[in-house]
Amino acid sequence: MALYALSDTHLSFAVDKPMDIFGNRWKDHPQRIRYFWERKITNEDTVILPGDISWGMSLKEALPDLLFLESLPGTKILGKGNHDYWWDTVSKIERLLKEHNATTIKLLYNNAFEVDDYAVCGSRGWFTENASPSGTDFEKIVAREAGRVARSLEAGKALSKKESLVFLHFSPVMNDFICREILDVLHAYSVKRCFYGHMHGVYNIPMTFTFEGIDFSIVAADHLQFDPLYIP
Repeated sequence: MALYALSDTHLSFAVDKPMDIFGNRWKDHPQRIRYFWERKITNEDTVILPGDISWGMSLKEALPDLLFLESLPGTKILGKGNHDYWWDTVSKIERLLKEHNATTIKLLYNNAFEVDDYAVCGSRGWFTENASPSGTDFEKIVAREAGRVARSLEAGKALSKKESLVFLHFSPVMNDFICREILDVLHAYSVKRCFYGHMHGVYNIPMTFTFEGIDFSIVAADHLQFDPLYIP
């Protein structure tokens, strides 16, 4: 059993949202995802996808994208990103997956999953591009997301695994931005590794950086050339 991560697949089988308008790196990216995925991932492996899964605006529009992921080997654990407008209640998503015999997709939302020696935890997080950091909305959203990260890590703690790995869509540390509320939660649960997506188009940033003793690794699909990252 092996663990991998690949964020920001930005699939759009039911909507007209070609990603190659953001650069040649995105040309035919679903086919590239399938190629690399099938080359290295087996049915015994698990892939974490922390957000921006589909451009669909509804569950109906996202369904072909979810079924594309279902067709790939392994277990997929999906988190929510800022563009996942299709994300409805967990019960509705799980009901739709069951109706279409999609048995390999799981949702990371106020919970945690046991994968080998790890507890897989996480949430969406938040970033200043979505709201003013001094605004009430920003403070409310950050407090909510910090609570969700804490609930996920608490669930992970109950699994009594060797290490809790955190998967966020937004990194709590990004350039000059520091989300202290979420960082404090990571420290409270002694998290040492955090994986994030969201950032695109700037490829000269380090794949991993360390801040306050925590390693942050980017797993956005275009940064990985659409090849899922193995997590040892």
